[in-house]
Amino acid sequence: MTTRTPDHPIAPIFLDRWSPRAFSPEPIPPRDLFTMLEAARWAPSAYNVQPWRFLYSIRGDAHWQQYLSLLDTFNVGWARHASALVFVLSDTVMPGNGRREPKRSRTNSFDAGAAWAQLALQATSLGYQAHAMGGIDFARSQTDLAVPDHYRIEIAVAIGKPADPSVLPEPLRARERPSQRLPVQEIAFAGAFPQQAFP
Repeated sequence: MTTRTPDHPIAPIFLDRWSPRAFSPEPIPPRDLFTMLEAARWAPSAYNVQPWRFLYSIRGDAHWQQYLSLLDTFNVGWARHASALVFVLSDTVMPGNGRREPKRSRTNSFDAGAAWAQLALQATSLGYQAHAMGGIDFARSQTDLAVPDHYRIEIAVAIGKPADPSVLPEPLRARERPSQRLPVQEIAFAGAFPQQAFP
């Protein structure tokens, strides 16, 4: 497996977290999933609104086949081996508080992303990995999971213990390694955005 090397010193968990597709189809104790959701609960949030919501299914429960059916065909091919599936939602309405009227939120997806990141890091610390996927049937998920109109389905997440890549279809096996990242100097700039370097 490729070793990730940071350009600046960071805690090892940031390098250990990645998004595998090869999962071992073993049961996940509910306490482990709830520990991940608890970590997500403590994410930073604008005005402390906490717009994130999570819908989950643990492998083999009454919701498992329905959750799998909401993924696209490609994702079903590997996510069916996961131990849990979680849909991450965000409330698109900033609630009123007596001093302001409810209004459209500008940070709901950003805040839900922070919660997802904390869930993923907690999963890693417990010996699991979490793989977020955008390949889902959003319209049908909204209906089938009875999601209110003002909630946005952001992503689905497969969670499980990593397995040998041989469990994957042949085309995916070679890709089953932690990906690298752009160097800091290509994503962070002092002052204005460098127009000549990036179209």
